[in-house]
Amino acid sequence: MASAWQTVLSVHQRIVDNGDKRTDPWLLVYSPVPVSIIFLLYLVAVWLGPRLMKNRQPVDLRLVLIVYNFAMVGLSAYMFYEFLVTSWLSNYSLLCQPVDYSTSPLAMRMARVCWWFFFSKVIELSDTFFFILRKKNSQVTFLHVYHHATMIFNWWAGAKYVAGGQSFFIGLVNTFVHIVMYSYYGLAAIGPHMQKYLWWKRYLTSLQLVQFLLFLLHTGYNLFTECDYPDSMNMVVFGYCISLIILFSNFYYQSYLNKKKQK
Repeated sequence: MASAWQTVLSVHQRIVDNGDKRTDPWLLVYSPVPVSIIFLLYLVAVWLGPRLMKNRQPVDLRLVLIVYNFAMVGLSAYMFYEFLVTSWLSNYSLLCQPVDYSTSPLAMRMARVCWWFFFSKVIELSDTFFFILRKKNSQVTFLHVYHHATMIFNWWAGAKYVAGGQSFFIGLVNTFVHIVMYSYYGLAAIGPHMQKYLWWKRYLTSLQLVQFLLFLLHTGYNLFTECDYPDSMNMVVFGYCISLIILFSNFYYQSYLNKKKQK
């Protein structure tokens, strides 16, 4: 037992020692322990929440959802702007961009927005809690939980090891998609009378699929070219995108194509 614990401590030490020293002091970055605790608490809440709400009335969160969703639109717009402007000013390449680990103003600006992107994934766990409190348990699907729970780990690693470089492309595209997505949720939260303006929900799912295909092509290209960016990161993103494309394609089929056939 002591030997196993020593192995765990040794692995943990290697993880923390090999990170980006610029981002280590930032909230939740230095060690994987805090984000692992958040992950475990999230899974407990997903399991326990519906059981606690079973004999309770749904909580009315309309005003909270309006504020939350439009706040997320604002945060996503800020991050999109920072990714776009910083990569543009730094003359980033779309095909091969190593991480700039210097403390230059532009390198630090990119590192900061990468951290904000990671932290936004922690904030987005709130989506699940809102569904549970409103007793919308049908929305808490495997796809929903898998995507939210894994993104915090993916982008913890991004902020910890590769705060910049090729990572900017994922942040840039995803924040744009989230501007559109949270705008939809914000408008939907206003009330049923907004539904006639929200005919484009189907295209939102299509947009999400397109982003994963872009990430797949982007990382796939980098896996087969000489670029000073960790192949391990590209491999993780490549595999992760395949899983999301499969899950989102199934969601699209079940939600739109299969229902259309049944009608």
